Amino acid sequence: MQIMKRYWLLFSQTVTVLVAAWFVVATLQPTWLKRSSTPSTVSFMQTKDDGQSGVAPGGSFRQAAQKAAPAVVSINVQQKSRGKSRRADPWFRFFEEPEDEAPSGGMGSGVIVSPEGYILTNFHVIEGAQEIEVTLSDSRKATAKLIGADPDTDLAILRIQLDRLPVIALGNSDSLQVGDRVLAIGNPFGVGQTVTSGIVSALGRNQLGINTFENFIQTDAAINPGNSGGALVDVQGNLLGINTAIYSRSGGNMGIGFAIPVSTARQVLEGIVKDGQVTRGWLGVEPTEITPEMAETFGLKQTQGVIITGVLQDGPAAKAGIKPGDVLLRVAGKDIQNVGELLTHIASLPPGQQVKVELARRNTAMTLDVTPAQRPKLKTTPK
Repeated sequence: MQIMKRYWLLFSQTVTVLVAAWFVVATLQPTWLKRSSTPSTVSFMQTKDDGQSGVAPGGSFRQAAQKAAPAVVSINVQQKSRGKSRRADPWFRFFEEPEDEAPSGGMGSGVIVSPEGYILTNFHVIEGAQEIEVTLSDSRKATAKLIGADPDTDLAILRIQLDRLPVIALGNSDSLQVGDRVLAIGNPFGVGQTVTSGIVSALGRNQLGINTFENFIQTDAAINPGNSGGALVDVQGNLLGINTAIYSRSGGNMGIGFAIPVSTARQVLEGIVKDGQVTRGWLGVEPTEITPEMAETFGLKQTQGVIITGVLQDGPAAKAGIKPGDVLLRVAGKDIQNVGELLTHIASLPPGQQVKVELARRNTAMTLDVTPAQRPKLKTTPK
């Protein structure tokens, strides 16, 4: 019995000493205990998706980007002189440019639209170019040939000779609605191909002073210098427009970018490739915006449409019976809001194909049949 008491006393004392030692260590040197308890490995939670499933996460536009991006190319040009053309460049039209020395080269973007190697880009990208080099997304390079250009819409057609070219699918810009999601793909500042996203902010933008014929898609997708000629695509990766200009005071993106609709680009492409030129409709009228003063002068009750202040003798409009003072309201089923819209719409009409023109004459509604002629080329006066 005495032996058992001794063992119990010894056990109790040992436990007490150990507890006291642990307490002292935990109080004065707690890191000793943490070191001994820290595991040598770290565990993570890993998702089952290995990234190879091809299923894009919600809200991702990667499938559209993967479909469209290979057909968007980088364009580098060597030019005779950029002094005048750069000041006329829509990228710089809306803010002051420092008086620096004109560079000898330029950059931009383009879009491959056919297996034959045709590329859509902006005219101001290749204006005055002596040599045009195209770089594909797979790093292949080729010298491009200028097939034709249309300064009135700031579009140009190039062609390269390479095999296995990626081609973008043409979308329907006429079905676009404000608020639709879009992606802008190009080569901003020469940093390499870049994809940005945004929405359609407005449609039918005109009277911006950029081109002769304006019908721009406005977007807040980030667009910067170097994006000129690049692609504006929908969430399926189909081409909706050619990125052309930005409104900026600093040279960087401010959320106001403009793209030429693919419907216009296609008309220019087909005209240049087929006929060597763009064929446009023409009526032979001099339209003017309706101002309150003009409405009072002509006794107009409506402010919609544009008023005709001049009619070319023996022109299509004169032959159809249109007279000065008439207010054009609708042409070929399209409402007319301003002069820019009228000129752009008339230019899109096929020459020789009769259309209906709804107008108001002395506040009386009328409908006339008009056959547009081909728009004559402007005569330039030698300097």
